[in-house]
Amino acid sequence: MSLANGRPYLAIPGPSVIPERVLRAMHQGSPNIYEGPLIDMVASLWPDLRAVAGTTGHVAMYIGNGHAGWEAANANLFNRGDKALVLAVGQFGLSWANSARAMGIEVEVLDFGKSAPVDMNRVEATLRADTGHKIKAVLTTHVDTASTIRTDIPALRAAMDAAGHPALLAVDCIASLGCDEFRMDDWGVDVMVAACQKGLMTPPGMAFVWFSEAARLRCGKSDLATPYWAWGPRAEPEEFWQIWDGTAPTSHLYGLREALDMIGEEGLPNVWKRHHTLASAVWAAFDCWSAGNPAIGMNVAEPAHRGWSVTAARFGAPHATRLREWCERQAGVTLGIGLGMAPSTDPAYHGFLRVAHMGHVNAHMTLGALAVMEAGMSALAIPHGQGALAAAAQVVAKGAL
Repeated sequence: MSLANGRPYLAIPGPSVIPERVLRAMHQGSPNIYEGPLIDMVASLWPDLRAVAGTTGHVAMYIGNGHAGWEAANANLFNRGDKALVLAVGQFGLSWANSARAMGIEVEVLDFGKSAPVDMNRVEATLRADTGHKIKAVLTTHVDTASTIRTDIPALRAAMDAAGHPALLAVDCIASLGCDEFRMDDWGVDVMVAACQKGLMTPPGMAFVWFSEAARLRCGKSDLATPYWAWGPRAEPEEFWQIWDGTAPTSHLYGLREALDMIGEEGLPNVWKRHHTLASAVWAAFDCWSAGNPAIGMNVAEPAHRGWSVTAARFGAPHATRLREWCERQAGVTLGIGLGMAPSTDPAYHGFLRVAHMGHVNAHMTLGALAVMEAGMSALAIPHGQGALAAAAQVVAKGAL
């Protein structure tokens, strides 16, 4: 017998759970895209998009996913043949590097593996060695969605400054915006990329690029920025249609407006605290489970290097896949695959999974997911330590004070 009948819970790292308020806001007919309420509503998005990123800079919106955001950033940051330094701490750093390379950009990758943070000394040394300042920009992920490693952006900015290098700093916040604390201007970030389907709680379909005035001035004549990807007309349009180089994604805009309202009502610092508390509850559970089985553990050893939106974990093959399948089929909870940890053809692939706690997620959803995971481990006879649920509940109790 399955106990999955009822409302399912999608605990994967994007697309995240869509709030009912957002769904209701999207459920309306197409508006006039030439004048009227839509134009006024879109004008209200810009201040809130700047606020959630922590910037007073420019914002460009695109119809697309996170990969579209990468391409938009690449197209405006670089000319063909320019050089990028990519700091990779997992699958998505490497993927951004591949995206840039495919566009004709020269790419140097500092690969720190799948479980270790960026070594700032290596970054500083690499930039110091670039005496001709060929590197135009440093690209990195704030939180790599696959490895769940969080990069210390203020420390990275400090390393770049210590090297005395003029490279721009571009950060992928696709998995972290609206989940982890991020302050674009305060941390010296020049370009930031995100999408709507994670912390912004809107169905996939919109990407965003924030860019500083310094980035605008230095990247105004890219030979890769075709009319569709050029960020200038989108950020400073003379006419409404230029924001998307065509028809506006009207339903998504209604949903995004509602999602930003929800973030504003909760307060961004409270949003960050909620995500940190729920992440800490997941970590507490894993600490207990791993005490009874060394094959179980989080991918990132140090809490300071873990993202607050998603937790990558190992269970030992084939138990991660067995557990994921049991949780979905028997209890209605869908966990994320262990993306990038091993090829899908490798038996080791079945030893990894991810637990998301991003966006429209609260205590009972996270505690419920952990309880289902423990039930699955018991049903599948996967050895594990005891006390996980009590430990997670204690974190939630303290966080709610």
